[in-house]
Amino acid sequence: MDINDPQNTEVLFCSELSGITGKLNELKRALPELIAEYPEVLAECGGDYSKADAAVLERGLCTEIELLKLYTKVFGLEVPDEDALPLPERYPGISNEYLSENGMVPASWDGDTMQVYVSNPYQLARNIYVVERQLKKSMSFILVRRAWLERIITSVYKESEEPAVLEGDSEDALRSMAGEARIVRMVNDIFSRAIELSASDIHVEPGEDHVVVRCRVDGVLTEILSTPIRDFPAIASRIKLIAGLNIAESRLPQDGRTTFQLGRTELDMRVSTIPILTGESIVLRLLNKASVAYDLRALGLSQAMLNDFNELIQIPHGMILVVGPTGSGKTTTLYSVINQLNDSKRKIITVEDPVEYQLPGLCQMQVNSQIGVDFASGLRSIVRQDPDVILVGEIRDRETADIAINAALTGHLVLSTLHTNDAVGAVTRLIDMNVEGFLVASALFGVMSQRLVRKVCTVCNGSGKDVLSGGRCRNCNGSGFRGRTGIYEFLRVNDELREAISHNQPSSVLEKIAVKNGMKTLLEDGRDKVAQGITTAEELLRSTAEG
Repeated sequence: MDINDPQNTEVLFCSELSGITGKLNELKRALPELIAEYPEVLAECGGDYSKADAAVLERGLCTEIELLKLYTKVFGLEVPDEDALPLPERYPGISNEYLSENGMVPASWDGDTMQVYVSNPYQLARNIYVVERQLKKSMSFILVRRAWLERIITSVYKESEEPAVLEGDSEDALRSMAGEARIVRMVNDIFSRAIELSASDIHVEPGEDHVVVRCRVDGVLTEILSTPIRDFPAIASRIKLIAGLNIAESRLPQDGRTTFQLGRTELDMRVSTIPILTGESIVLRLLNKASVAYDLRALGLSQAMLNDFNELIQIPHGMILVVGPTGSGKTTTLYSVINQLNDSKRKIITVEDPVEYQLPGLCQMQVNSQIGVDFASGLRSIVRQDPDVILVGEIRDRETADIAINAALTGHLVLSTLHTNDAVGAVTRLIDMNVEGFLVASALFGVMSQRLVRKVCTVCNGSGKDVLSGGRCRNCNGSGFRGRTGIYEFLRVNDELREAISHNQPSSVLEKIAVKNGMKTLLEDGRDKVAQGITTAEELLRSTAEG
């Protein structure tokens, strides 16, 4: 009997399936608890719960993992660790189209039994009928997410086919591909896995044969998905539609920003595309508003350094700089300062490129070079707005530095960033911009240099393994690290340093003076965190070597 023929797979609700139908009735009673806020979805689907599940997912009202947890709870099962599930071999005589339509994949089998991965509990009766009546095997099942199941089907049952050719790459064809349920689920799954991993960025990279998706987790890229290259036009179009980009344009770089609702999480995303030889490189910066707390106490500063820094930011005027390489957390530190200073008594204005997070109570201005609004022109306008505190996203040139220093000398607290490797390097960087040493000495009150290091996972203590099962630690995804903290070097400018800066002393002299006056270096602060078990010596070396 050909099980790929739908006429041969009609469900026979035999008495042996009554247990399954009873569970499905329980599921129908439990499901409204999950989508109670969206009763219109079930109504639109005519009371069909399996269709309502799909609609809820495609609209981003919940995640697949939330649905899976509900399914497994009703059936008395545990949520599986997908990475630990074995990759099955191909079962003969079953097509990938059949498996995808029925949401099932044979996982393992022998002469009498078969274990099956199943994504749709509403089709369990049908699946049991196929396995037990047609394949003559006793069935057991594991409930998994549909997106994971489809990755398995693609990997194990993929057909040798050429990439789809679109007629003229028309916008209508791209839009149609981007709206396919499988592609919508795949992209939502990418977002969902990025959230689970607490990723900061998603990289979609087409190669010759496959599209690889990687997430940056705690500063390190890790691969989460590989799919055939034929899927790339649809994936790229889906992402572009979400970001409001031109889906028919693949020859020019594009940038966009959007807010995307995925379950109970609201993602603010910046999307960037550039043309490459194999298609387009797409990078999404994820700005999860719910996961960000701008609090100086949470940044990893030692208590002595925190007290000193808190005292410094209360000055009424002057310049404070935060320095370090790209991705070292400078913006988070500045926003934490602003958040602490933000009250009804102060006028705070920022000029940023781009504005990453919108904070209430601030006047935030975005750089737009296309219309001539850069840091210098924006800052020049800001000083005429009677501000108390000014945040400049970055000092990149002499003009911006001059205006910022002048603002600091005329009654404003100016906060900004520079790309230098250490605290004293900020002084020499400003002087290299041809800012007079005596002006730097007069305006600059403090410099915070920083890096980010990964923190040892507190669940597995850095082993990457689950204590009970010996498998992969779910908290850190097997990496041994979870989250990041900062290591810092805080230079507070005193009279001795001002004198040295005014006389254009080299950075080596400035550092000796700073250390003599109590400055702890980045490495010293990092070694303290290693001694406390917060991070490792290898991670400290990696972080400081990258800087």
